[in-house]
Amino acid sequence: MSHLVAALYKFHPIPDPEALRAPLLAHCQAQGVRGILLLAREGLNGTISGPPEGIQAVLDWLRAIPGFADLQHKESHAHQAPFARMKVRIKQEIVTMGVPDADPLQGVGTYLPPREWDALLADPDTVLIDTRNDYEVAIGTFKGAIDPDIESFRAFPQWIQDHREQLEGKNIAMFCTGGIRCERATAWMKAQGFEKVFHLEGGILRYLEQTPAQQSNWEGECFVFDRRIALNHDLEPGDWCLCGGCRWPLGAQDRLHPDYEEGVSCAHCARSLSDHQRASFRERQKQINLARERGQVHQLQTQAE
Repeated sequence: MSHLVAALYKFHPIPDPEALRAPLLAHCQAQGVRGILLLAREGLNGTISGPPEGIQAVLDWLRAIPGFADLQHKESHAHQAPFARMKVRIKQEIVTMGVPDADPLQGVGTYLPPREWDALLADPDTVLIDTRNDYEVAIGTFKGAIDPDIESFRAFPQWIQDHREQLEGKNIAMFCTGGIRCERATAWMKAQGFEKVFHLEGGILRYLEQTPAQQSNWEGECFVFDRRIALNHDLEPGDWCLCGGCRWPLGAQDRLHPDYEEGVSCAHCARSLSDHQRASFRERQKQINLARERGQVHQLQTQAE
């Protein structure tokens, strides 16, 4: 069975997110839809999966919320259910950067659709910045992109301040998985006085969807926050897993390293784990393997949710 996956977000005021939580959760569950949706007074964000008719029913429900009629989404597919359950959570923000003056409702940078993105990248006055975390960049990024080497989006503002001199006066092009982090980042950068700020509309997922591989400036695969771990240029799951010890994404070559032990450790964390942690992770993997032998998915195997 193929599962349709829809990634979506929109910044628009929601006066009472709590009033939406229970009916939205019930509607998703009734449609056989799983995933995670975040609600806040500033909007909504999340990824859901399920049968195509169920996904459409949930999107129709969301678009009936005042101000959300033009809610955009990106589609991909999964051969196995990428989420174990449906969650609807209330948050202060739908994506957190941890600084004031980062309100996309007050204005953001210039959106560039995929067909215009590569032209901007060809401009020698353009600085291309990957706004994602280090483990996401490790799987794939755009040719020539700067990797800020950050562990969290909260570290992005400080990186910008540390490199402000090199960025002043340049075309600053930023991208992320689906576009939401760039909305927050460009809003903050505009508030900081940067003028020529651009971001990839629809993020990497929209670019891969609309750009033929032979014409693409994308290299590698795109990390996603569900059990698929990463998608290739055809938006199909790649050959990746998460380390059981540190959750770093591991490809086929990584799994050949002597420090790799399924569900326990990898080259990134093997020397930092305690004996207690190793024993705990091994027991967890034992239970996952037993469930796998029975043709089941153990509750511990809820990667990236």
